[in-house]
Amino acid sequence: CAAAGEPERPREKPSRSAGARPSAAASKAADPRLLPGMPPPLDPRDLYAADRPGRLSPVVKRFPSRVYVPNTLSNTVSVIDPRTYKVIRTLPVGNQPQHVVPSWDLKTLWVNNDLGNSLTPIDPATGRVGRPVDVHDPYNLYFTPDGKYAVVMASADRALVFRDAHTMRVVKSVPVSCYGVNHADFSPDGRYFIVSCEFSGELLKVDTARMKVVGQQRLPFPGAMPQDVKISPDGRTWYVADMMADGVWVLNGDAFTRPRLMPTGDGTHGLYVSRDSRRMYITNRGEGTISVLSFATGKLVDRWRLPGGGSPDMGGVSADGKVLWLSGRYHSEVYAIDTRDGRLRARIPVGGGPHGLAVYPQPGRYSLGHTGVFR
Repeated sequence: CAAAGEPERPREKPSRSAGARPSAAASKAADPRLLPGMPPPLDPRDLYAADRPGRLSPVVKRFPSRVYVPNTLSNTVSVIDPRTYKVIRTLPVGNQPQHVVPSWDLKTLWVNNDLGNSLTPIDPATGRVGRPVDVHDPYNLYFTPDGKYAVVMASADRALVFRDAHTMRVVKSVPVSCYGVNHADFSPDGRYFIVSCEFSGELLKVDTARMKVVGQQRLPFPGAMPQDVKISPDGRTWYVADMMADGVWVLNGDAFTRPRLMPTGDGTHGLYVSRDSRRMYITNRGEGTISVLSFATGKLVDRWRLPGGGSPDMGGVSADGKVLWLSGRYHSEVYAIDTRDGRLRARIPVGGGPHGLAVYPQPGRYSLGHTGVFR
């Protein structure tokens, strides 16, 4: 999902450096079927039960509400005050920041400086930038549900790099045969996760505890380019956005069988779950629209078009669930969209190539990474 004008990523050996230390993993899972050390789901029927409006963890309750926007072409992060819809700070970071990722323990925001081969920490309590941590090719970043490991999506290196979530030191680098490891999501029990490979049109199934690829398949569409991955609230269905197939692949993750394509719009890219777990917002970057899916029916129920066009890409939902925040990848802007009717509340100028913005804080007990996948 590179923006126009972005250079190719250089390749070097992974470096090892200490980073910030998050807190220990939460309570042990009572269910032996869960990944050991993973906090048990609040509701087995709804993976997002902890993400209800305003249900902020005590860790983040006093954090100021902000929207952090990584500008890939400007090497900055724009900080927006969501009350005024204005940029209040511009933070210099490393080369080609791709995503702003909340840590598993919710205490740190990590800026993924892909070509800068580093992670820049931001303290969301103060907005201060810390010392960058050496991490090679951090295109995207996830955390295992037990809080033990960070998983770096090293796209150019063709590897999934498991790092200690406390120190960011490499624990295991898993080479992959596909190209462009990109986005992911975890199964309800945390035992596996599914990864999209955007440049070869493939999906991977990875055993979390064994740190091993256990399944691989090519999507049945010529030139497929899978992007964001999201699991349904009931944990039965996986959705994979595809910007070349112009839709969402619907997949049985347990069986990992051939998925079916649901057309949504040109350049399908990002997937975001509503605060009530009833709907999913699907960004169609190529046509400036957002499709709305009903989880109850598995069908599209609405489509919102940005007035005057745009390139809605990555983002998140406000803590109260009333606003969907999205970066405008090719328009150097951010969109604030009313989740009740799709009305555009604001269009905010930012730096060049805005990508994986993070709305923070958000409800949830812990973060699985990306721009904010909370459970």
